[in-house]
Amino acid sequence: MAEAFGWRATNGSLGDMNELTVDQYRDAVANFPTGLVVVTAKVEGELLGFTCQTFGSLSLEPPRVLFAAGNQGSTWPKIKTTTSVAISILGASQEQVARAMATSGQHKFDEVKTTPANNGAPLIVGALAHLEGEIERIENYGDHDIASVLVTQATFIEGVPLVYCQRSYKFPQ
Repeated sequence: MAEAFGWRATNGSLGDMNELTVDQYRDAVANFPTGLVVVTAKVEGELLGFTCQTFGSLSLEPPRVLFAAGNQGSTWPKIKTTTSVAISILGASQEQVARAMATSGQHKFDEVKTTPANNGAPLIVGALAHLEGEIERIENYGDHDIASVLVTQATFIEGVPLVYCQRSYKFPQ
C-alpha cells in the first residue's frame, strides 16, 4: 500500500524518549497520512480560510465534526469570532488550493474559486465534499485549538481525496 501513495520507508529513531525534541515529535507524526480540508468563514465581509489536516467525524447523531487550528496564525483568531463555518474536503486535483490556503496573507482567495454556502461562508469549488455548520465549542490544547462543529448541511461527489503525509501531498496512483 505504501507504494500506491509513493510513501518512503524510514528506519528513523526517536532516540531516548526522555529527551523528546519538537523535531523528533514532528518527524514521527509526519508519518500519519491525513486528508486535507479547508475551513472557511465570512467575517465582517472578509473571506477567511485555512488548510487543515486535523479533521474528523465526531458524531453521527447529531452530526458533528472537529478540526484543529493553530492559534498562533492570523486567520483562525478571526474565524473563531463567528459561529458559521464551512469545511471543504479536498480532492486529489486540489493541491494548489491546499497550498494557497496554507499561506499567510490576505490574498488567499485570489486563485481559489468559491461559491457561498447557505451560511455565507465560502465553499471551495471542486471539493469532494462540503459541510456547513456552526461552531459549538472551542478548547485550547497548547499551540492549537480544537473546534467542534454541528453540521447543518452536507453535499459530496465521488472522487479521490488529497492526502498529506511525510510533509508532502499524495494521492493513490
